[in-house]
Amino acid sequence: MGAVLPAAAVAPLRAATAVVATPDVADPAAWGAELLDGDPPAGAVVLTTDPAHPLVAAADVVITTPEPAGAALLDAVAVMDRLRSPGGCPWDAEQTHASLLQYLVEEAYELYEAIEDGDRAAMREELGDVLLQVLFHARVAAEDTAPFDVDDIAGDLVAKLVGRHPHVFAGSETIDTAERQEHRWDELKRAEKQRESSVDGVPMGQPAVALAAKLTSRTARAGFPAELLPSGPGVGEELFALAARAKLAGVDPEAELRTAARRFADRVRAAQKKATESGADAHALDDEAWRDAWENAQDSSALPQ
Repeated sequence: MGAVLPAAAVAPLRAATAVVATPDVADPAAWGAELLDGDPPAGAVVLTTDPAHPLVAAADVVITTPEPAGAALLDAVAVMDRLRSPGGCPWDAEQTHASLLQYLVEEAYELYEAIEDGDRAAMREELGDVLLQVLFHARVAAEDTAPFDVDDIAGDLVAKLVGRHPHVFAGSETIDTAERQEHRWDELKRAEKQRESSVDGVPMGQPAVALAAKLTSRTARAGFPAELLPSGPGVGEELFALAARAKLAGVDPEAELRTAARRFADRVRAAQKKATESGADAHALDDEAWRDAWENAQDSSALPQ
């Protein structure tokens, strides 16, 4: 039995002739129950933490108390601790923040792809893999000379979310649109981080198209004139200008480019499959053979919307 009884238990408790608890329930008086001694009286509600207790099988109605959301995270933390501790996994024990970086990036992109594809089963799995990265880094950090652990991380996150949503948790202001909340978030974050520039805090390691879009949106919010954005004959300037135009028009250039690239890859696969079916070597096609295969290939590149 958890710390909070479910709403479904309210009516039976009100109608009960008595409330009794099996010996495994700690402090039954706190629940308004008496310790069960013998068989429960007729019309009584029995509280127990033992799902295998004979009274559960004999009950007319069984109401369970579900674990609170996030309870399984404790199991995940415990498993990570076991893997990292002496007697656990040698590979896990050798990892560092730096050695784990490649997996952090890979798992994030695998989740991105699952979301693009609308694959719910893959999303569930990949979210778990991303969570593993957080748990892994938290466990490594707990061993550092300046340690912090998963509870410190969660506590900081809670403080951040509460602090940046005063309209929800403090009731001190009113936010009625998502756009207004986005601007308010930036204001609170800027004050919290004491940032001097609109581009401070932009992660420069992200993909270049996404980086250009992010810099464009950050500077646009600060009133930066669009004509001062990078431009020129160079490939870099041209790509930046295209990404900037898309972002200012409300289009995510990174997502659009990924969609186009994935459609191209799918079309190439389809064309080479057609070439192979016709008896050609799909890895040694000349220009004419490529064009024939391309025209004959069914476009299988459409992605879920």
